Amino acid sequence: MAQVRPMRADARRNHERLLTAAAQAFAEHGEGASLDDIAKRAGVGSGTLYRHFPTRQALLEAAYLERVEAIAARAGVLAEELPPGEALGEWLYELGAGMIRMRGLKALLGPAVTDSGSLVNTACGDSVRAAAGRLVRAAQAEGTLRADVEPGDVLRLAHGMATASELADGEDRHLRRYLTLLMEGLGAGRR
Repeated sequence: MAQVRPMRADARRNHERLLTAAAQAFAEHGEGASLDDIAKRAGVGSGTLYRHFPTRQALLEAAYLERVEAIAARAGVLAEELPPGEALGEWLYELGAGMIRMRGLKALLGPAVTDSGSLVNTACGDSVRAAAGRLVRAAQAEGTLRADVEPGDVLRLAHGMATASELADGEDRHLRRYLTLLMEGLGAGRR
């Protein structure tokens, strides 16, 4: 078994500076932020950026991993505080708002909510899909969510809901309305 060498102190510092710079750049410019600009902001060369993050997608995921894990963890908190159907609805709202407010997050989670996306089996995709699965199953057991709804369905719909809200006003002012329409349509009494 090959041993993983720990990062040197300077490499760790570069890694952290790159993540900080990437998060700032993605927040300002979305997922299309210039990688050269990110390297400059971090005070490193492009080669250093690519040694740490060989693809834009790898950098995007690393920059948002903690935020995505926090969103996924909110599912457990909401499940303890609210009835299952309400917990699912509130979590979908928070997920949608996060996708709008954190530019680049929607692009990161897009492949995670498809069945064939490259992020389906990565930390970001796995944590969001697991959180959605727990909430969906609980709402179905409660009888507030149709039995034929899959976790991937609600994730794709939340992604679409965030997109629709952005198209309507560039922000998240319409998100609650769209969520109400979505949850009513997914209700157990619907077919």
